[in-house]
Amino acid sequence: MGLTTLAVSLSEEKRAGRRRDRRRDRRRSEGGKASKEKSPDLDSESIMRALGRFTANPSPMGFPSDVDPPPRTINVNWELNAISRDVQKKAGEIVMRRGEFGFLPQERVDEIASQLNDLPISLEQTLSLRNALNQEKSVYSHHKLMRRSNELNRRYNSGEDVISLSKRFDAPPVNTFRAILTGRGWSKNRIKEFLKEPSKMKARDREQFELAESMDRVSSVNQDETHKASMVFEDVLYLFFDSIGVRYRTQEDLMAEQKKSEGRAIITPDLLMIDDVRINGVPCAWIDAKHFFGADLKFPRKKTQKQVDRYVAEYGHGAIVYRHGFCDGLAINGAEQLDASPLDLTLLDKFHEESKS
Repeated sequence: MGLTTLAVSLSEEKRAGRRRDRRRDRRRSEGGKASKEKSPDLDSESIMRALGRFTANPSPMGFPSDVDPPPRTINVNWELNAISRDVQKKAGEIVMRRGEFGFLPQERVDEIASQLNDLPISLEQTLSLRNALNQEKSVYSHHKLMRRSNELNRRYNSGEDVISLSKRFDAPPVNTFRAILTGRGWSKNRIKEFLKEPSKMKARDREQFELAESMDRVSSVNQDETHKASMVFEDVLYLFFDSIGVRYRTQEDLMAEQKKSEGRAIITPDLLMIDDVRINGVPCAWIDAKHFFGADLKFPRKKTQKQVDRYVAEYGHGAIVYRHGFCDGLAINGAEQLDASPLDLTLLDKFHEESKS
């Protein structure tokens, strides 16, 4: 064997070895067993900042300079039931279907439920995961959709409806409608104002926009119910910490104070802890509530990390409570991931029942 042939052979062998290593690492990371519970470094900067908020001068934004009586250390044992990466992946494959972005008919929900029988994940968690997967798909395919805005507008003008276009291009219906308007040469601001006032639309546009809204849970203009549910979940958290005697300031308290002093809200976690709260032994200076499943996906992780970074810079280490639990592969620097296991969700269940009726 010549030197050149030998060199090529060795190079190919090295590449094959690297590919085997990557496949092995993926199998380990996506294995069926949940990863071991991650314990933060109790000497980390975020932990030290959380503990230091009681003596910091000046005090962190919104934190009282004089706490009377002095802060107490309150230990909270919070049971965790994380979903493994492998289960998240399998549930995602079951729940995702091309062009399906809206509320699901009961028969489709029943079909999904039957396929989840052997997986340790609930139907509610899976449907929340579906929202996260659809959102991620929408975000990372948006530019591709907009590049075809002229074609979308042409097809729409030829009589094709917005739902069939949504399925053809595998994009949320409202985003598809926005792309059609972009194809007309409209600016983002004009589209935004146009969608706020459907009554001013021409008959077909209004009909198609309302149809798109009714079939879209991802990019719908009206997110009122989602926002209200999130607020009720915050109330559930307030009741929990009230029940164990923890003192805190609410997001509303912080917003009102910052608007008065700064002219706008700047840093407003849902709860800013006045007492020294230790959840599973970890100091948590703040808590934020998320009324969804904490999926181990790039877009929601990046979005949450950006928010958490602001809280950590001001208050130190905190925690996020996910209403529908979280994937054990999800890691947010500076924050513990918690599920709703110890919470009394009666208030939230009542809200959803009333919303249905």
